Amino acid sequence: MNVLRYGVVFMVLLVLPTRASAQVFTYQEGQDLSPAFEGWEENPDGSYSLVFGYINRNWLEELDLPIGPDNFFSPGAQDRGQPTHFLPRRNRFTFKVRVPPDFGDQELVWTVSTQGKTESAYGSLRTDYKLDYMVVASETGALGIGVSSAESRANTPPTLTLVGDPMRRVAVGQPITLVARVSDDGLPAVRRRAPPRQRDGPPTLTATQLRPPSRITVAKTVGLHVAWFLYRGEGEPTFDPPQIKTWEDTRTGANSPWSPLWRAPEAPEDGEWTTEVTFDEPGTYVLRARADDGGLYHDAAVTITVAPLAFE
Repeated sequence: MNVLRYGVVFMVLLVLPTRASAQVFTYQEGQDLSPAFEGWEENPDGSYSLVFGYINRNWLEELDLPIGPDNFFSPGAQDRGQPTHFLPRRNRFTFKVRVPPDFGDQELVWTVSTQGKTESAYGSLRTDYKLDYMVVASETGALGIGVSSAESRANTPPTLTLVGDPMRRVAVGQPITLVARVSDDGLPAVRRRAPPRQRDGPPTLTATQLRPPSRITVAKTVGLHVAWFLYRGEGEPTFDPPQIKTWEDTRTGANSPWSPLWRAPEAPEDGEWTTEVTFDEPGTYVLRARADDGGLYHDAAVTITVAPLAFE
């Protein structure tokens, strides 16, 4: 009995500092940004794609870093298609940089400076950084580390095609309609469960959801969905309907696949996902759409020039 009691006390002493430490590193704003090299893919033509993402250590603040001394690649061209608008928290597999077949043992370095800190991500073709579908699904949280199934191994990424011109013009305050046509193989299968019965109030967590996490990676709810997000541009576009988050918002009730109460929406019968976007400031914006089945994804982009006045 005494041994058990001392064991419990020891466990409490271990847990308390851990929780306190976690609270120290939770911030709403004012924190820095780190670029991340996710790995590389081989393309059918023999070239390679280096895949990058990032972590914005803020839970609320979105950062804008134009291409230049605070957001650049080296060696060579500073602009390699990286974002200039950074969403909160962890954003994985955000963009790809194509390199030639003879890239060999070179490195491509993405450097970002925020809050007086400069950090870099080093892209290379090291063998241990090679990506495949299982790695992507595991890293995004659809699978546990080292876990797979016949279904997950058969899964292929959805295909997203933008309907209409990828270059648009619009005026401030004038809504513009974006249509993404998506096809998918239906994997991983969505196993929908009826929500727990309750009398009044907001949705409640089930007993399973209240248990401590059983794995060290993020857990993601699978199910096909499409989400638009700001990739470049310093204004704040308004989306209708509000978009599912593409970043790992693990808070309960967030509109995020990583949130405990989230469920994938029903896909349109015609496969066309329609969204309206409105801008309140002039400028040039790049919006990205991500079709995500929970494990794998496909991106496309549209560039929108927003004028201060309506066009004549």
